[in-house]
Amino acid sequence: MIRAAIAGGTGYTGGELFRILLNHPEVEIVAATTTSSEGTPVCEVHRDLIGETSLKFGTELNDPDVLFLCLGHGISREFLDSHDISPDCRIIDLGNDFRIDGDHAGRHFVYGLCEAVRDRIRNAHDIANPGCFATAIQLALLPLAGSSLINDEIHVTAITGSTGAGKKPGETTHFSYRDNNISIYKLFRHQHLAEIRKNIGAVSGAEPVINFVPMRGDFTRGIFASVYTRAAAGITETEYRELYEKYYEDSPFVFVSDDGISLKEVVNTNKGLLHIELHDGYVHISSIIDNLVKGASGQAVQNMNLMFGLDESAGLKLKGSAF
Repeated sequence: MIRAAIAGGTGYTGGELFRILLNHPEVEIVAATTTSSEGTPVCEVHRDLIGETSLKFGTELNDPDVLFLCLGHGISREFLDSHDISPDCRIIDLGNDFRIDGDHAGRHFVYGLCEAVRDRIRNAHDIANPGCFATAIQLALLPLAGSSLINDEIHVTAITGSTGAGKKPGETTHFSYRDNNISIYKLFRHQHLAEIRKNIGAVSGAEPVINFVPMRGDFTRGIFASVYTRAAAGITETEYRELYEKYYEDSPFVFVSDDGISLKEVVNTNKGLLHIELHDGYVHISSIIDNLVKGASGQAVQNMNLMFGLDESAGLKLKGSAF
């Protein structure tokens, strides 16, 4: 059994990790650390886990084989500097600390977008888990980048649920604000743009120009990304779909749909669904994921599976909630 520890497990991504790992056939959770809930049973913080675990939050890591960092953005480097972690322990960081600069304290964090660098992940010791918007948008762009078919600016409008803002309440996550409401935020300057440009650029050979309009939705979980760019001359809609199907044929979680897609088809799963259409010289890709699963904790477990030589889908065959 793989001995897993979760640092900072009181938030939404921590809760999802507990839910997935408690049902993983090859994992034992040996520790859950926090600075705010020491001694508190995990199931009191994550009420959906009542009856599933007797684990309590503490401060000791208990010598894990893999450590998941769910600490919030900008905190992981400080955590690694202040804790004595075995060099043999593998680390998967769900924050943004190592997505651009992957080197720290003698460790090298590989950017863990499974569908882009699966073989590198298999040989990696430490992983920087991608952001949620970054995952949805890159899934839409990877086949184009890999075939040198990005020749113009990329336009993205993507909407996320309230859990994307984290568990700590704020003005724009308050029910009175979010309910029956949609708003734009961080227009053209969202923090995930840097990792998207860097990693799509690494695939295509040149960093793309991306115009990104992120939106807050009046729902709790999921991301719907509408992505389009100028189509290449002479390529039909059928050929574009075949290109995407070929690119993702070895992925256990990313699928191309001939019909239009809707968000509920992926909520509570590690799936990414794509739909491709041509319109007046533009190729349009719809891309949907659950921001807490494929966009965070599920992808982290998928990375762990690859790192430890397990079946990539182990523990991740989750039932969606389409109604």
